[in-house]
Amino acid sequence: MLNVLLAIATAASPADTAPDNAPRLAPEKRVETVALSPAKRAESVAPTFIADSMVLDKSDRKLTLYSKGKLVRTYAVALGRDPVGPKQRKGDGRTPEGLYYIEARNPQSRFHLALRVSYPSREQRQRAQSIGVSPGGDIMIHGLPPAFASVGALHRQQDWTEGCAAVTNEEIEELWRSVPNGARILIQP
Repeated sequence: MLNVLLAIATAASPADTAPDNAPRLAPEKRVETVALSPAKRAESVAPTFIADSMVLDKSDRKLTLYSKGKLVRTYAVALGRDPVGPKQRKGDGRTPEGLYYIEARNPQSRFHLALRVSYPSREQRQRAQSIGVSPGGDIMIHGLPPAFASVGALHRQQDWTEGCAAVTNEEIEELWRSVPNGARILIQP
């Protein structure tokens, strides 16, 4: 396919092959197509809503977005591979529970795009330290890795993350443009 496109792009223009008495056409201008990064692609579309808060219900595997208290969108999610109970330590495969906020964005995420959740809290760090373990971190709402992007919504048939909440790449692009840093997220059991 690439060879066909290259042949078409480099073929002589109609002006080069026209008879001498034919009107001459201006040479075609080549347009370079630049692939947008996932973040730029997400930002190129105007948001249809802005969510100031979210509730992640782990038992229902649902992420619900709110704007000024009004429900605006719900997404089905996949969670950590061992999601029951609050996150205790790094590597336990659990999605944390509690009240957090979106503290940052990762446009270079290996999971398409990612919104960073403010886990762990100071209390969670202290508790982990008191029992001699790391509380873990890097809890995100993210899309899918490139190798599994084509799986789409089927990824939700199994909890597979290290403790994050995963949505499809199209959904994380919508979340990227609709959820500002500072938006609260309540993660319920």
